This record gives sequence, C-alpha cells and structure tokens, in this order.
Amino acid sequence: MPDAATRPVVTRFAPSPTGFLHIGGARTALFNWLFARGRGGKFLLRIEDTDRARSTPEATAKILSGLRWLGLDWDGEAISQSARADRHAEVAHEMLARGAAYKCFATPAEIAAFREAARAEGRSTLYRSPWRDADPASHPDAPHAIRVKAPLDGETVIQDAVQGDVRIRNDQLDDMIVLRSDGTPTYMLAVVVDDHDMGVTHVIRGDDHLNNAARQMLVYNAMGWDVPVWAHIPLIHGPDGKKLSKRHGALGVEEYQRMGYPSAALRNYLARLGWSHGDDEFFTDAQALAWFGLDGINRAPARLDLKKLDHLTALHMSAGDDAALLHEIEAYLAATDQPPLSAPQRDGLRRAMPLVRDRAKGFGQILEKAHFILTDRPLDIDPKAAKALDAVSRGILKELTPHLQTARWEREVLEGIVTAEAERRGLALGKLAQPLRAALAGRTATPSVFDMMTTLGRDETLARIGDVTA
Repeated sequence: MPDAATRPVVTRFAPSPTGFLHIGGARTALFNWLFARGRGGKFLLRIEDTDRARSTPEATAKILSGLRWLGLDWDGEAISQSARADRHAEVAHEMLARGAAYKCFATPAEIAAFREAARAEGRSTLYRSPWRDADPASHPDAPHAIRVKAPLDGETVIQDAVQGDVRIRNDQLDDMIVLRSDGTPTYMLAVVVDDHDMGVTHVIRGDDHLNNAARQMLVYNAMGWDVPVWAHIPLIHGPDGKKLSKRHGALGVEEYQRMGYPSAALRNYLARLGWSHGDDEFFTDAQALAWFGLDGINRAPARLDLKKLDHLTALHMSAGDDAALLHEIEAYLAATDQPPLSAPQRDGLRRAMPLVRDRAKGFGQILEKAHFILTDRPLDIDPKAAKALDAVSRGILKELTPHLQTARWEREVLEGIVTAEAERRGLALGKLAQPLRAALAGRTATPSVFDMMTTLGRDETLARIGDVTA
C-alpha cells in the first residue's frame, strides 16, 4: 500500500461542538481545505462529540454555519464521532487479540494512591500497570480497562511536516487506556480509528496536539496501519504575544461576520496567519489554492492583528464582485438583526456599489456610505448638514434647478453646470457642493455629489432638491 504522502490527499477538520467556531479552529479548517482542494483531494468534516456532557446540537450548528460563511465546503456528510463508538471498541478488542493491548484491572483508587505516593517520594507519576504481563489465568471477574502496550525503551519519532522530527523517549509514554472499564472508547483511540477509516492522509492541526501524536502512533503501530503525515501548526497569539483568549476580543467566526468583514478577506487574512508565500499579502482564493503548501507554514506563533485584517478588507472590497458583495451585505444584515433590503434599496445599492465599496473596511462602512441611496424622501437631515441649507444656499439651489432639468445626465456635464454656477457667483465649488450634498443625502460625509446625482438619477435628484427649496 502506498504511504500517506503519495496517496490522494484526504484532510479533515475535527472540531468539538462545545462552543462557537473560534478563529484558531477556522484557520485550521482553512489550512486543511486549501491543502486538499489545491491538490484535487478531499476535505472531510468530523464532529468530535464524545464529550456528551459538553457537546450540544446548537454548537454543532454554529460550527457548520461558520464554515459555510467562511466558504469552506466539505465532502460528504459530517461524521459524528460518538456514533462510531462500537467501531472504536471493536478496534480496542482487536488490539487485545493481537497482543498489542491488555486488560487492566487497576481501580481508579489504586492508580490515585500510586501517583500520590510517587509525588511524595519525588518519583515519576507515570503509571505502570501490574497487569501488563499478567497471566490471563490470574484475571479476576471484574471490570477492566484496555490499555495499549507502549514500548518500554528507545524513542518515538514524530516526522512532522512543520516542526521537523520530534523525538520522544518511550519511557515517557504510558500504556494509555483505549477502552474504559465502562466500555466507552477514549478520545485518543477514537481519533486514530476515525482518521484511519476516513482515509485521512494528512493530519493538519494545532501544535497543542503534538504530544498526542506520539501516543496516537501507538494505536497506528498496534494495528499495522499507515501513519498519516503530521503537520502541527503553531497557535495564534494575541497582539500582546500571549495565547489567544477571550480578553483579546471577538474570537468566534460569527463575530467577524457581525463586525462586517467579508469572508474572502478573512480567508486571506487567516491564510497569512502562520503561512506565507514570499511577500504576498493580498491574494485571491485561486492563488491561495495554487500556492498553499505545508512548507510555507512558520514554526513561530502568529499574532492576531485586526489592522491588517482591515487593510485586507479594504483591498478585497475594492477588488470584489458587486453581486457577491451585495449578497454578503444581505447576509450581514441578517446576522446583525437589521431589516432586510427592500427591492428598490437592493437595486439602488447595486448601482451605488462602485462608489461605496472602494477602501471600505467593512459592510457597515459600505452601508454608511450608501445611506444616500438607501434612504427615502423626505430625508431626515442631520443638524450638521442642515447648517449648509441656509436661506441663501436654498435660493442658489432653486436657481440651479432649471439648468439641471434640461442637462444631459452625465457626471462631467453635471459637474460643469454646478462649477459654472459657483463661478458666476464668485463662490468656491465647495460652497455650492455642501448644500447640494445636504439636500441629496442629509449628511456631510458622502460620496462625491456628482456621483450621487448620477446614481440617484434626474427625477430623484430634482425631487430631493425640491424638498429643501419648497
């Protein structure tokens, strides 16, 4: 059988449904997705829900929706680890039959007493079961766990595609339990059985699992199974260099959606958190899929930096497809419990998108810039804008109206008419643009007056001017 490095690539993301999809998990999922998809392989999803006390259907739903929003599709159905408990137990008993595991009748009280005495005497608390080499004839009729037989000397080498060769002395490995005395499988066993049965060739996960790899290799070796390619990626740290935690702010993927970031920008940003391709910062999904490889993953922890995410967001907004951005804006409104766009608002925003998306650092900014096209007459003019609409300014706008009524409705023509009127009156263009801006948008911070006029159209523009000059 070919080894894991040469078989068709199969990766997996295996979250525990005990909470939201946090940003570190999202990056792990992205790395697995990029590696598999970029090589024509499969990306699988497994929900590790064996902790029944903490696992909830609501958390699973949040993880799935987070992955969907992030644009990470998976092959086939998501697998429930808890539903495979019988298969895990079957493998434990097969290891027992092979002589690679043994029944351990030690009670929790006996193990606890051993460790307490070892601590008191300054000895290693690594438990060595007296049942490892016991004659089966001496086995009592009592509850027992099944432990895998770890090698007693030598070393285990984890050949890691990111960390390099990691060596662990075998005398530091215990005979870990694979099946508890109540018949339930342990996490360490379940992970290996599931990865093997799912055909996983590359295990890409956080480096907090690095030590687990040595213990999980005990099961692979006991069963004679191919060991996957390990790739343990450094964790994400906060801006202060400490392990990422809730104190660093929004951690769940859904929070980034509610903050108004587009999924393409977050994918780009997460890919650069711990992986690099030369000096490239901004790139498309197609480029990431073509470039991503395990050799580009850094060994040092990456630091979360929302300013970089803002910068990438602005680049993706400027380069984005209008229809796709509009679709994400509607999803953003739903995620933030805001009213949906009406049909006229959707059409207006579509027309205004080239004006409002450039350099925006989130969908909230786009909607703020697009206020002029999303609001209805009569406009609610804010106090600052209202100051520009004094009696003199309203009179100028009234005299300007006939020229606009007969003008060809093109930006250059409109700008020429307004500029000429300002010059005729000996005014700077801004002195006329400000009341016009207030009339068209009811605010002082807007896109260009002439861009708003062309986007609103002749009838709406004249109607809004008429509202303030009547």
